[in-house]
Amino acid sequence: MAKISKNAKTDRTAQVGSKDYVRVIKAVKGKSGSYGFLEKIIHKDKVQEHLKEK
Repeated sequence: MAKISKNAKTDRTAQVGSKDYVRVIKAVKGKSGSYGFLEKIIHKDKVQEHLKEK
């Protein structure tokens, strides 16, 4: 009897639109001069709009 992979049991239909989203990481300078990073997951069509925001 052959083994069934755990990945074969997952529902692939729920992941249909997941490739349309990307993770955007922005470096932000704080009040003390140190840098922090803001991470956000947004739709790939809205990346430029997000990067233009302050």
